[in-house]
Amino acid sequence: MSTTLDPSTSAGSGVPTGEPADRGWVLAGLGAGVLGIAGVVASGMVDAVYDPDLAGDPEAITARLSDQVPQVLAFHTATMLSCVLLVLFAVGLHRQLQRRTGPDSLVPGVAAAGLGLVAVAQLLGAGLTTEFAFGLADDPGQLLPESAVFFNHWIGTIPWLWGGAGLAGLALARAARQGAYATWLGWASLVLGGLTAVFLVSPLQYMAGMTGPVWLVVVSLGLLRPARGA
Repeated sequence: MSTTLDPSTSAGSGVPTGEPADRGWVLAGLGAGVLGIAGVVASGMVDAVYDPDLAGDPEAITARLSDQVPQVLAFHTATMLSCVLLVLFAVGLHRQLQRRTGPDSLVPGVAAAGLGLVAVAQLLGAGLTTEFAFGLADDPGQLLPESAVFFNHWIGTIPWLWGGAGLAGLALARAARQGAYATWLGWASLVLGGLTAVFLVSPLQYMAGMTGPVWLVVVSLGLLRPARGA
C-alpha cells in the first residue's frame, strides 16, 4: 500500500495516520499569499518612474516619489510580513512533503528551496526602503535624483520575483500525481506553478508576482480543507 494519502478524500479525521493536525503553517502560507498580493499592488502604486510625463526627468520623478512615501511604507510592511510568514509555510510544507513522498524524493527540497528564493527576493526587494522612504519624507533635495529613480525601479521589480513559487508549485503537482494531495490541487499547482516557472526563466520575471501569490493562496486554502473537516 502506498504511504502517500490524499487527506481531502480520506475518511475519518482527514489527516494521514501519524501526521500532526496542526495547520498553523498553512495559515501562515495563506497570510503570506494575501500579503504578497498586497505588497505587489502597493509597489505598483509607486509609479513615478513609469509616468510617461516624467520620463527622463530624475528631479521630477524624485519629487513625485516624495508624495508616494505612504505607498512605499505599505509596500514594505506587507512584503516583509509576507516574507516572514512564507518561511514558516516553506518549513511546514517541507515537513509534510517528507511524510507524504518517498524518502529519496527531491520534491520536499525543491518546494522549500523555491519558496526560499521568493523570501530572499522579498527581503532584498524591501531592503532599500529605510534609506529612501525616510529620505524622501524628510528632504528629497538631499537625495541624488538618479538614485531615487533606481529605487523606484528596484521595488517595481525585485519583490515581484515570485518565480521560485513556480518550482514549489510544480513540486506539489508531482506529489499530487503520487497521491499525496487531491487531484484538483495538483492541477491547480501545475497550471499556476507552471506559468510562474515560465516567468522565472523568461525576461519577464517580474510577471511571476502576479501568479505566484495567487498559487500560494489557492494551495493554502486547499490544504486547510482537511483541517476544517477534521
